[in-house]
Amino acid sequence: MNRYLVMVMRLPQFDTGQIGPHREFLDGLRAQSRLELAGGFADKSGGAYVLRAADLEEARVLAFGDPLHLTGSSRVDVYEWKAA
Repeated sequence: MNRYLVMVMRLPQFDTGQIGPHREFLDGLRAQSRLELAGGFADKSGGAYVLRAADLEEARVLAFGDPLHLTGSSRVDVYEWKAA
């Protein structure tokens, strides 16, 4: 499996009610051994997490299931990450 960096940036219409569902989503990924690391940015502009997936398409499918993406609260971008 490869690593993918998921950047989640808040949009002007950010819904704080989606924070709980987002955390539950991450817990689900963690339970599947898909999530390596996650955290928010200190300035509250968003956050990032590292996924394990077979390929970029699978990583996008996983990340785009994030409630923050589904509700339009945040912009979600997925990058293949070659961690050193």
